[in-house]
Amino acid sequence: ITKTVFGVEAEPRESRSMTFEGFLRYMESKNCCIFNQAHTSVYQDMDQPLTNYFISSSHNTYLTGDQLVGKSHLDAYVCALRKGCRCLEIDCWDGPDMEPVVYHGYTLTTKILFKDVINTVEQHAFEVSAYPVILSLENHCSQEQQEVMAQNLISILGDKLLRAPLIHPTTGNLPSPNDLMYKVLIKNKKLKPQIQTEETAGTEAEESVDEGEDDEEEDDEDEDHLTKAKFWSPRKTEPKKKKVVVARALSDLVIYTGSVKFISFSHANDNQNYYENTSMAEKKARRLAKVSGADFVQHNQKFLSRIYPAGSRTSSSNYNPQEFWNVGSQLVALNFQSLGLPMDLNDGRFQDNGGCGYVLKPAVLISSQRSFDPSCRQHRQKPTHLLLKVISGSNLPVPRSGKPLDPFVRVEIHGIAADSRRKNTHTVRNNSLSPHWEADMNFSISVPELCLIRFCVRDQTGLLSSEFVGQYTLPFNSVRKGYRWVPLLSRDGCSLDPASLFVFVWYS
Repeated sequence: ITKTVFGVEAEPRESRSMTFEGFLRYMESKNCCIFNQAHTSVYQDMDQPLTNYFISSSHNTYLTGDQLVGKSHLDAYVCALRKGCRCLEIDCWDGPDMEPVVYHGYTLTTKILFKDVINTVEQHAFEVSAYPVILSLENHCSQEQQEVMAQNLISILGDKLLRAPLIHPTTGNLPSPNDLMYKVLIKNKKLKPQIQTEETAGTEAEESVDEGEDDEEEDDEDEDHLTKAKFWSPRKTEPKKKKVVVARALSDLVIYTGSVKFISFSHANDNQNYYENTSMAEKKARRLAKVSGADFVQHNQKFLSRIYPAGSRTSSSNYNPQEFWNVGSQLVALNFQSLGLPMDLNDGRFQDNGGCGYVLKPAVLISSQRSFDPSCRQHRQKPTHLLLKVISGSNLPVPRSGKPLDPFVRVEIHGIAADSRRKNTHTVRNNSLSPHWEADMNFSISVPELCLIRFCVRDQTGLLSSEFVGQYTLPFNSVRKGYRWVPLLSRDGCSLDPASLFVFVWYS
């Protein structure tokens, strides 16, 4: 019997009809997936400056667990790169036998060799994406071991390492992802240009690697290390915060991603160079986003900014990245080893544009012609009205106990504060195979191009308690209208096929 890909037998095909089984296969195929299949390939303009993109970024990339006694492992870099991560963090410390090591300083986390990390990056950097990888160095090494780091970077990465500015970048100042395809960039403190003298010749220069924020906030990564040092070290041996002098050989490898201290938006506007970027902890970034949202957006139109989790997150938990995407921060770094909502949002954001790790920011965050403040509740554009009808589920995973689920669906809108909402269906009792909800949900969204939609199936375990079953997150701009199939993913992002939802979507 001749069949099509959807199992339509010859007789129904001749009569231009479809069997029920064929229709079911069609409805559960990629042809009917809620995610726009055109967005599974790179489709966005990749010739704009790096500042115009959200860039998938990892924090403490080397860790597979918590920040106090967790293991450092090369596989963590491989996993991050295979998930499309384009900005990796490497915490560098002096090691024995003049071999720099990577670990979370002043803790009991295990150590790996810097050169092994670079070898891993060289092997896997461009497996899933051709676009540039940024190595964010948190550098605590002596000048001598920084020299070793520079030698490792040059000898191992070879032509993949960007060692000089591009002659003709397509964008003027900062180059574009297309300009930097198959290149690795080093993000680190860069020495200021100066005339060589006997005192500054060679590797030595009175520049600190420290990118510290205000001491009273303990807001930078070096301060976070000191906080942990106070916990782990006896008081009399407590290490003092010291400035690390950057080696010229390492400084010379920093081309478009030179790290500088953030003081204020006005100071950055007057003093920061286009090739310089800042890093700040979530607490400071959150405060700035609330009180100076429009200024933050304008800052990120000119410069790269990196946000990282607070040092107090010793369990390697994550913040919600959406609040920093809302102000246009490009490098919103998360602990990739930690599962949950923040990583679901990150995976949803970066499955767009072919999963290449670079997603073009919406026009409201790029255009300098008008001011955009994400904390403002009123925006000029007409709101988009979204109708979501959660119709049914299929083949939901049964817990190990074998007890049928009492499932409900939570639909979440993640965007600017005024747009962020969540609504639940009612609970269906004792039905994991084919629960029906037929639940209508309406949302008004003022800035849809910034929004993510998350479908989360939960099992009602008590009057006020429920447990995670599966979820799927995607950008609003990748949502297709009509009757659609929503594939469900596990907590660690793996497919739960054939578990799925059936929904109807319309927006105008």
